[in-house]
Amino acid sequence: MRVAQRGNRFPVFVNAFFNASLLCACVLISGRLQAQTAGPNRGSELTESRLKSPGWWPTKGDRARDDYVGAAECAKCHDSQAASIERSAMSHAATRAPDAESLRQKGRLAFQIGPYSYQTASSGEKEVLRISKGEESLSAVLGWAFGMGRIAQTYVYQQNGIFYESHLSFYTATQALDITPGHPRTVPASLVEAAGRRLSSEETRRCFGCHTTASSTKNGFDPQHAVLGVTCEACHGPGADHVAAAKSGMNEFITGSILNPARLSPADSVNFCGACHRTWQDVVADGPVRTGTANVRFAPYRLENSRCWRKGDARITCVACHDPHQPLNLDPASYDSRCLQCHLAADAAKSDDHQLTACPIGVKLCVTCHMPKFRNSAMHTSFTDHWIRIAAPGAPLPD
Repeated sequence: MRVAQRGNRFPVFVNAFFNASLLCACVLISGRLQAQTAGPNRGSELTESRLKSPGWWPTKGDRARDDYVGAAECAKCHDSQAASIERSAMSHAATRAPDAESLRQKGRLAFQIGPYSYQTASSGEKEVLRISKGEESLSAVLGWAFGMGRIAQTYVYQQNGIFYESHLSFYTATQALDITPGHPRTVPASLVEAAGRRLSSEETRRCFGCHTTASSTKNGFDPQHAVLGVTCEACHGPGADHVAAAKSGMNEFITGSILNPARLSPADSVNFCGACHRTWQDVVADGPVRTGTANVRFAPYRLENSRCWRKGDARITCVACHDPHQPLNLDPASYDSRCLQCHLAADAAKSDDHQLTACPIGVKLCVTCHMPKFRNSAMHTSFTDHWIRIAAPGAPLPD
């Protein structure tokens, strides 16, 4: 937080690390008061509540646009992190629809729901979705594609100043269009409903807030000037003050002028990632997604249900296993070393109170047993369940 204006005077910084957070996915308001006092760990917080605190938190849009310096400026000092995160899914969480691989490489895509026929087509530099029912038709110019495409890409378009989420998404596993997650799979009642779901202004801000950087500045929503994807300043906060401190050699101000999530407590660390991936409180507040495979993709929520997480151990956080500056590692064996930081190998002697009992089954491919995958048929993929537990083979997904 700056307490002096930028200009001829060098700004003074105040270190403010604990603040507010926001969801990319649309979170319902109902049940929030009850959710604030429930939960497996009182450290879990509603993202909505964290947004009301001072300081920076992912997707908070209260800073001015000129406070952002861009990833290229960050790379001048943090080149290795900048290079690796460019290959990550987060960096490509959003793109303009004409640049989306799902539309560029596949050409025309088609789909049928009851009497409604869908087709995508390029028109100049635009991607257009056309929905037909008999002699009637409706067209929407697709503006953005959310998601890197490792699993899916969902399209967003705007008409008369209102944002809509397309009724169809592209799924990588099937290389085809299908119903967007959360949308009804019944036959739409009209062409307008067949095209997409109208987003409220709050939902729109949340979606853009988690898929882009600086889509809101000075608490005003301005997606046309957003930086596509989750870049350095989406997590660490605007970097102008940090860069100014570094260039001026005033080392005492460098640390306090930027948010370093590595210094967060275990609970705050999981809440930090949950700003977009949903905390336990966020999922509980959104009652309909608390049951079934719909919530298995919300890793912070699932992790916070784990018995070991409740002890506040820093080894049981998102970043203990996942480096946010690196692409997601899909090799189950690569996580064994993390598991063995807490759990002994079968033939090892316990040396301190921080080590837990050995697994009687083995010490390889731990996550395949204790964090099994569950298939979400609507999304044509499987998700690793981050609810760490002794999971019996074939056991149903716990809520």
